[in-house]
Amino acid sequence: VNNSLPAPTLVWREGDTVTIRVRNTLSKMTAIHWHGIILPFQMDGVPGISFGGIAPGETFTYTFQVNQTGTYWYHSHAGFQEMRGLYGGIIILPRNGAFGKMREHLIHLSDWTDEDPVRLFARLKINSEFNNFNEPTVPDFIADIKRFGLDKAMEVRKMWNQMRMSPVDLSDLSAYSMSYHLNGQRADQNWTGLFKKGEDVLLRFINSSSNTFFDVRIPGLKLRIVEVDGLPVTPVSVDEFRFGSGETYAAIVTPDEDAHTIFAQTMDRSGHCRGTLAVRQGLEAPVPKREAPEWLSMSDMGHGMGGHEHNHGHHQDHQGPKVRHASSEYGPSVDMLVDNPKLNLNDPGVGLRNNGRKVLTLADLHSVQYTPDKRDIHKEIELHLTGNMERYAWSIDGLEFAKATPVHFPYGKRIKVTLHNDTMMTHPMHLHGMWSDVLNESGEFQVRRHTFQVQPAQRVSFAVTADALGRWAWHCHLLFHMDAGMFREVIVA
Repeated sequence: VNNSLPAPTLVWREGDTVTIRVRNTLSKMTAIHWHGIILPFQMDGVPGISFGGIAPGETFTYTFQVNQTGTYWYHSHAGFQEMRGLYGGIIILPRNGAFGKMREHLIHLSDWTDEDPVRLFARLKINSEFNNFNEPTVPDFIADIKRFGLDKAMEVRKMWNQMRMSPVDLSDLSAYSMSYHLNGQRADQNWTGLFKKGEDVLLRFINSSSNTFFDVRIPGLKLRIVEVDGLPVTPVSVDEFRFGSGETYAAIVTPDEDAHTIFAQTMDRSGHCRGTLAVRQGLEAPVPKREAPEWLSMSDMGHGMGGHEHNHGHHQDHQGPKVRHASSEYGPSVDMLVDNPKLNLNDPGVGLRNNGRKVLTLADLHSVQYTPDKRDIHKEIELHLTGNMERYAWSIDGLEFAKATPVHFPYGKRIKVTLHNDTMMTHPMHLHGMWSDVLNESGEFQVRRHTFQVQPAQRVSFAVTADALGRWAWHCHLLFHMDAGMFREVIVA
């Protein structure tokens, strides 16, 4: 966009009416989606739902009023263009200047492939594990025999084999096909953000990757999380947070050395990106080594296996009543069902449990400056996130987007939605046009999001005030999962 990667950062002010003219000089149709921005559905930028797209050589004018503040972003919603670098940041300043004149840096974490994304997607359809180099080995098996005994080691492998799954299938794509960038720069290029020692610095993080979860930390510094998905939260001090595609976080840090490393390793631990906060250009701080990947456990998949699993987290899985599955889930697009999903929000996720660091969880986040809609729930909806790893099929309730009917929200009503993850992967789910008020295990309001993670075998509920007439997209923000079919249209009428 405008010869820049990432695209130029747009700075707006609360209450502004913005006008953006997008001219398509590509050879293919394009579209720009304003991620997390509340606007008329005709301006949302999703081809086939909110408009017809922007044809080559044409110009489309987006115009809408800005009635929110915080950190957001924009990206293409056409084909795999986002994966080719069509994304940029948005900063919306409050009228009252809530963060004052604090120094700040916008930080994009992204992924890149030199391969044709269409070809890469096709390879996953043929063999979904071609990018996975963490598969269990004979030495792993011998180590498990020594640790757990032959019977237990065999039992674990037998169960994974029966499910036709791998305990290390944490990510579809790895560093074998992808490189990882911080503000468009590789780790060896060392993007640098300046500061003065002892001052507070606001870091606006955007996960603008197509398919990557990052685990983010700044060794030696606490991250004081003050904003999530553009909205203020009760400040919480952490060492690390897991970051899904489409999410945004703002954190305040107080650097006390000449240089500090911003370190973001991928969830599968195959790669990382990094940058430096420094008092002047040219400085570096030590860069941590990537940690070993952790196996998914049978309890991660909703099966109790006692104490012989690789994953020894002490988080407590609060399980709810056995759930019902739609008849459409019993088909070739679904390879597993979870009957007893976990309800807890305090699990940081595989690879982050008991690592000696304070890791952010969904349970740590509490919205402030917002009074939730306390009206009675008018309608409840339950949907299952489904997939088949061998076929690389992703769907909702076992139905890919092309086979599914729209979800209907009655206009002006309060809707409760429950998502059950019947897959072994974490999905960052993004609802366009409306906020998702995430509820805790007791059904009480927790935090307002536009994109949030649903872990394997987890159930998460949220409430929506259906105050946005029109047609909206709702999907997993892992680009290949969305394109494979984990996508629904929502109609508010």
